[in-house]
Amino acid sequence: MGIAWNELITADTAASREFYGKLLGWSAREVPMMEGGGAYTLFSEDGKEAAGMLAPPDETAAAGAPRWFAYMAVEDIDAAAARAAELGGAVLRPPFDIPDMGRIAIVADPAGAVFGLFQAGG
Repeated sequence: MGIAWNELITADTAASREFYGKLLGWSAREVPMMEGGGAYTLFSEDGKEAAGMLAPPDETAAAGAPRWFAYMAVEDIDAAAARAAELGGAVLRPPFDIPDMGRIAIVADPAGAVFGLFQAGG
């Protein structure tokens, strides 16, 4: 099913907003985050959402380098998360709802590469 969504995680959201706006012609708008407060930036191109951006969610993550984070599309997120664990991966954050969008989970493959799973739905 491929990549469903990409997020930029960076402490310098203002500079990133300007860079991607000028480089790719993306417009940006902030929306409230569900958990923990703060803002989430939605990048759009020609009126269609293209990617998201947020500041690192905790002190530990803030020490890491800025990075892009991919969410893979799945039809059944609960089954996909369970299957990741069966195959030697780890479920770092079990599936949870994002209102009006669907469900996400954060997993790692057996080598430790972290990615998200996304099940569309409203």
